[in-house]
Amino acid sequence: MAQTRKRGGLFGSFGFQVLAAMALGLALGLLARNLGTEEGQAGHGLSEALRLAGSIFVQLLRVLVPPLVFTAIVASIANLRELQNAAALVWRTLFWFAVTALIAVSIGITLGLVLQPGVNTTVAATAAATPHTSGSWLDFLTGLVPSNMLGIAASTIVTDDGATTSMSFSVLQIVVISLVVGIAALKSGAAAEPFLTFNASALVIVRKILWWVIRLTPIGTIGLFGNAVGHYGWDALAQLGAFAIAIYIGLGLVLLVVYPSLLLLNGLNPIRFYAGAWPAIQLGFVSRSSIGTLPLTQTVTENALGVPRSYAAFAVPLAATTKMDGCAAIYPAVAAIFVAQFYGVSLQLTDYFLIVFVSVIGSAATAGLTGAVVMLTLTLSTLGLPLEGVGLLLAIDPILDMGRTATNVAGQALVPTLVAKRQGILDQTVYDAASGELDLISPAA
Repeated sequence: MAQTRKRGGLFGSFGFQVLAAMALGLALGLLARNLGTEEGQAGHGLSEALRLAGSIFVQLLRVLVPPLVFTAIVASIANLRELQNAAALVWRTLFWFAVTALIAVSIGITLGLVLQPGVNTTVAATAAATPHTSGSWLDFLTGLVPSNMLGIAASTIVTDDGATTSMSFSVLQIVVISLVVGIAALKSGAAAEPFLTFNASALVIVRKILWWVIRLTPIGTIGLFGNAVGHYGWDALAQLGAFAIAIYIGLGLVLLVVYPSLLLLNGLNPIRFYAGAWPAIQLGFVSRSSIGTLPLTQTVTENALGVPRSYAAFAVPLAATTKMDGCAAIYPAVAAIFVAQFYGVSLQLTDYFLIVFVSVIGSAATAGLTGAVVMLTLTLSTLGLPLEGVGLLLAIDPILDMGRTATNVAGQALVPTLVAKRQGILDQTVYDAASGELDLISPAA
């Protein structure tokens, strides 16, 4: 059980520190933008400093994702032996993934039809461009099959200046590997006990390192938010105002109406939920990365919302991979209708059913990839709409991605909380005490 330490004062509050960091990042980002962010301009150094601070912070979080997911899932499988309803937890988790995605995509379709963003836009057709990446239904099978036992892949880009090799990982593949290893360890009986003991110790160490990184969140927030404002600004919003408004209205309805309603229907106080999940939602907003926010999302789900670690270690990584109400439901629904309206393509009733199907199922199909662009291309190709329409929306994508990711993260904490409550395993005392003060919660096991 997590333990708390008393630490008073507004300025010692984790939530206040992050909000103050966002304000400072906004000011520094605007300053850099006004001074000029291009090389040789006065604001270039400040812009690079913000970019570096933000990217290093996200990189620190991302480097912890593989060991955290592996050790946590293996440990959760070992702990599931103590739960009599493990199968019910899995199926109920998937069920609520689908239900919330269905509600979100329905809201997106309604807003697209009512606000007609593709008609009320001044963006030029010359902005259309085919994206470099696209999604397909084969990506689901490809993403499921690990390329190696570590779930890590290397890619090399050859340019005139030489070759650059980078490493990347697929969380979905790591989840699959972890599940297989965990189940194999259980089937191996007493011979696997030393391995499970080592894994449990490794998990404690990873969580301690994670705690150190989380304490750097205010610094990372300054860099991430400042870089977003300084680099992208808000200029392009004028041309795509109706589209941006539709997206943020949809995100607001999901965050402020749908999620609280589901919580109330299950006997949970929405204020307590958002108080507990707020640190992760904030980080998701500024980092624009569900995977980068995964370690913090799992921490608040366990320590602030009262979801048992044995279940959260399975549900949260799976949610961070496939549960994206912002990127995979609201956004592709509104964007697909925007593209259809812009090109004068009339959508039939069957097309709207396809949008629903892709949004509910498609997030899993693109789980091995990243970015809402992949999900959007999958939707457009399924409907037979021109992929060049993606280029029309890229100018403001970073601005929209902040709200999308925050919604994703909230949903990724919501579903495990609902399922734990319905299954009677939620620690109600921890949930009711949620205050958003993550810095007061010890990561010790």
